[in-house]
Amino acid sequence: MKVVLAEKPSVARELASFLGASTRREGYFEGKGYQVTWALGHLATLKEPHDYDPALKKWSLAALPFVPERFGIKPIEEGGVRKQLAVVRRLFREADELICATDAGREGELIFRYIQELVGCTGKPARRLWLSSLTESAIREAFRRLRPLSDYDDLYAAARSRGEADWVVGLNATRYYTVRHRATGVLWSVGRVQTPVLAMIVRRDDEIRTFRPEPFWELLTRYRDVVFKFTGDRFAREEDAQALLGRVVGQPFAIRDVRTKPERMPPPQLYDLTELQRDMNRRYGLSADATLKAAQSLYEDKLITYPRTDSRHLGPDMKEQIPGILESLRTLRPGEIGRLDLAALPFTGRIINAAKVRDHHAIIPTGKLPGTAGTGSATAKVFDAVVTRLIAAFYPPCVKEVTTVDGASNEVPFRARGVRVLDPGWTILYPRKDDGPKENGDAAADQGTGREDEQELPAFRAGEAGPHEPFVRRGETTPPRPYTENTLLGAMETAGKLVDDEALREAMKERGLGTPATRAAIIETLLDRGYITREKKSLTATDLGRYLVAIVQDRALKSPELTGEWEARLRQVEGGQLDRHEFMGGIVRYTRDIVGSGGAAIDPTRLGDCPRCGRPVIEGKRGYGCSGWRDGCPFVLWREYRGRTLGENQIRELLQRRVILEPLVIEGAGEVVIQLLDSGVLTDVPVPVGRPRLASGKAGSGPTSRRGSGARKSPRARRKEPNDADGDRPQEPSPRRPRAPVGKKAAAGEGPERSDPFEPVGLGKCPLCGSDVVEQAKSYGCAGWKQGCKFAIWKTIAGKSIGVRTAQELLRKGRSPVLRGFRSKAGKRFEARLKLEGGEVRFDFEGLDRRSTPGGDGTI
Repeated sequence: MKVVLAEKPSVARELASFLGASTRREGYFEGKGYQVTWALGHLATLKEPHDYDPALKKWSLAALPFVPERFGIKPIEEGGVRKQLAVVRRLFREADELICATDAGREGELIFRYIQELVGCTGKPARRLWLSSLTESAIREAFRRLRPLSDYDDLYAAARSRGEADWVVGLNATRYYTVRHRATGVLWSVGRVQTPVLAMIVRRDDEIRTFRPEPFWELLTRYRDVVFKFTGDRFAREEDAQALLGRVVGQPFAIRDVRTKPERMPPPQLYDLTELQRDMNRRYGLSADATLKAAQSLYEDKLITYPRTDSRHLGPDMKEQIPGILESLRTLRPGEIGRLDLAALPFTGRIINAAKVRDHHAIIPTGKLPGTAGTGSATAKVFDAVVTRLIAAFYPPCVKEVTTVDGASNEVPFRARGVRVLDPGWTILYPRKDDGPKENGDAAADQGTGREDEQELPAFRAGEAGPHEPFVRRGETTPPRPYTENTLLGAMETAGKLVDDEALREAMKERGLGTPATRAAIIETLLDRGYITREKKSLTATDLGRYLVAIVQDRALKSPELTGEWEARLRQVEGGQLDRHEFMGGIVRYTRDIVGSGGAAIDPTRLGDCPRCGRPVIEGKRGYGCSGWRDGCPFVLWREYRGRTLGENQIRELLQRRVILEPLVIEGAGEVVIQLLDSGVLTDVPVPVGRPRLASGKAGSGPTSRRGSGARKSPRARRKEPNDADGDRPQEPSPRRPRAPVGKKAAAGEGPERSDPFEPVGLGKCPLCGSDVVEQAKSYGCAGWKQGCKFAIWKTIAGKSIGVRTAQELLRKGRSPVLRGFRSKAGKRFEARLKLEGGEVRFDFEGLDRRSTPGGDGTI
């Protein structure tokens, strides 16, 4: 008996029908020597931390980093899953041979291998079915080419390594930042891929938020109804532009040179998943997730080939199939396909390239005609786009005539450019309002003014001259545009670099963030967790997302480039060029660095380095500046920020850590942390208020929730791609809706909340009884409260928030540094130290200007 395992029931039905296994049993089909069963996405997952050690249900810094000596797997704890797993276990153990028919890729391989290991059948003979389409001919060809499962061991090694790497990084980083910043009351979900993507969005938002438009002036002239531009640089000062204008006013304008050359625009390449998602977002505003769901539905309906591909080419074996596919689609597009000679299609290297087809070729239609579904649906739009792209690939290039005209007036040079379409070629398939694919669409700043490059030019000849109308036009620089899913997917594909060149973009795919199959899920994860928001087409960071990026001290964890390097190493594992244990060793070292990153002490012997050029920062009269100012570095950091005076220690923290984590109260903004951006600009981020949204007893189990472990949802539910969803194990509970505050008894300092999942972190010793002082809802209180100790340092004193570090210093030294931001009962601001006296916290005004104090005996 041969047992075939598909990834979902719908695929199992197609395979069973082909094999003649027509008898329906409980959880499988049977017939003609085959039993065809299915998974429901993942049936097994990586074990949770407390499966290795029950003590790890509590979150504490002392237990980090946690890396199992050997990763174990376990069944997913859901009723329907457990029932189907029992069926698969019985069939596998009774089988003579196993056939893996899960999705042909990393995640599908992992689903089968996890099940095989869990049910104890790794020693059974097994082969691999590799499907790129669910048509009968594709299934027949795939069964004819069955290969030993061991041929895919490197693919499995990469899949398992990715899952374990995301588990290690995500679990340790999430616990570390959540416990370390527990005063915020938010569960901070941090991941190997999602955090660099979030950092990219935050960085773009910061560039927009801190952008200051700069005026410029351009010199232009109008000759024969054509606008010519001065060929030199734009002017930063209006008087310079006016001076040059004075040279040409009243002077004749002469044409010096006319150059015309053809420009050929080849048809767009076929879709891979990322390009399909980008195109659908640009043209119709569809999210990446909606496009993936539509493409998956089309695949399961046998209308298009496997969608989770990173290739935009076809293999040589597809050449003979393409004419038949186009012929089958002729009834849908008679006019467009009628212009092609199907017997002599122009197969160029942009279409056929075996070297650029790894697991699956580009997305193309199968030739099957769709039903009568509404033309406005997402599925219909995606199908139409895939069909159009295949037709366009064989159309001739668009040929344009580009004319450049050089002229001058009183030796001041001008230039005009015009474009005329000679042969529209493939562009006739795209209406003008939807003029085909755009690889770019995300210039960092659109500096242009006017549409001079699109002018229609009359016939000019060299030597002609005549009157003209020169003028000066004012413009302003514009900020970068917010990310859309189109432009974010493009940036993820190139690890954050803005790349317009198609060949260079293709070369950088190896080092992108995530994979085509996972990028939509990464974006949806950030949305679900409340770190970003979608406004029309734009994706912007929320205050929650900005705060997370601010508190993550490890710059490598926020680096798209470094994360791209990890993806490239996974590719090497998949290709058999890198041992998986070497890859995981690097991940473990990387995780240790993350957990240790927040403990780096501030160097008191120096201020820090310039964020713009890296040279040392020096102190001036009113602030701090770059020592390279003589060389033109403009970086300056003023002592005053939004009504607050920053002390020297705070300046050091800004320059060395790029953030002051101790919250400051800013008039009109509340509690904020101040951040120094790479551009050298200061900004502030509101401090979130809430409690961790954690179910009692579940804390720390995030990495192995079904969704978090990379489990795919049942086909009956809306499909959420895998592990690859960032893999960012853990997909901890969302911080989007904070828990309600603790009850009055706990809030009054009489004890911590009973369901608090964190291991209490001792801040110091109680001056009254010697027990640990731990953080509570509204205070830093004595852990011996049950024995009657009443000691507490309140988190808010005279209107000022008291942070963890201030409490620690007060407990360690008995006195805090000078703190600013207190308010008297009369509403006046004052500064003071806090000191411990007789087990009570009191104000200390010794050595301070009495005019800045409220008077009194210091009682709080």
